Amino acid sequence: MPQAVTVKAKSANIDALELNFVEQSRPAIKAGECLVEVGSSGVNPSDVKAVLGFMPHAVWPRTPGRDYAGVVVDGPAALIGRTVWGSGGELGIRNNGAHANYVVVPLASVREKPAALSMDEAGAIGVPFVTAAEGLRRAGGAANGKVVLVLGANGKVGQAAIQLATLAGAQVFGVERNAQPYVGHASGNVTMIESAENLDSVVRELTGGHGADIVFNTVGSPYFDKANRAMALRGTQIFISTIDRAVPFDILEFYRGQRTYVGVDTLALDSVEGAAILDSLAGSFERGALKPFPIVEDHVFPLAKAADAYRIVFNGARHRVLLKP
Repeated sequence: MPQAVTVKAKSANIDALELNFVEQSRPAIKAGECLVEVGSSGVNPSDVKAVLGFMPHAVWPRTPGRDYAGVVVDGPAALIGRTVWGSGGELGIRNNGAHANYVVVPLASVREKPAALSMDEAGAIGVPFVTAAEGLRRAGGAANGKVVLVLGANGKVGQAAIQLATLAGAQVFGVERNAQPYVGHASGNVTMIESAENLDSVVRELTGGHGADIVFNTVGSPYFDKANRAMALRGTQIFISTIDRAVPFDILEFYRGQRTYVGVDTLALDSVEGAAILDSLAGSFERGALKPFPIVEDHVFPLAKAADAYRIVFNGARHRVLLKP
């Protein structure tokens, strides 16, 4: 029988996490919906946070999973058998998600996956690339002549942002803990700054005093102040997460620098909005200008070992983690 991972109640302890595995018949769809048989589904930090109760708007019981690639098995005749991909902020939060054999999605969100991507690669694109693309779009876009600084460069969103920024021709700097080299794909040079302690002076020195037009801060509060000092006049800092909620904020420095702060919460982007963002990326994946995350065998789990997959993501997986029904 087909299965779905279900969480009946939140669990605040990742080591004590117990999931329910429910045998399910093929879900019925309503008008305006489509049924996808899931081939692969990425595991995101937000999936794990929801399971642990850190997402107060998550509705229980619930099947987690925001990203998917699979085959349409119910819906309009023209779609049956099509291989598709998608990502939605409502999936696994307000609606049942893709950590199951089947996921129900809105018809308006259904998109064929790029043929150049395998099912596993397509299932792993989702949230990281949607987040990176939306952040850069709202920051005015990376482009030739712009300087982009990515904090948390080796995280999945960081790697996606660097791919997009280098593809656009921007000058890109990255910061990682412990002076790590950049491990992802890039279409141009990525200058890694060895220490966050002096990132502002290094960026200014290497840009002739200009600074960063866009700072993609995937970490939040630990880098907030130093990122501000690294920003160019009229620069933008993007936030997608944080450790501490409160940070020191100098209003005078803010308005004299003519800065912009952008907050990106992809949980607020539903599957239809996610599909529009994936549309903007599909052609670049198809021609190989953007590269999928590597699929590493020991980071791919069956549904029965979903708890192990969640623990690895919670503890900071080096590679993208996938669930495969």
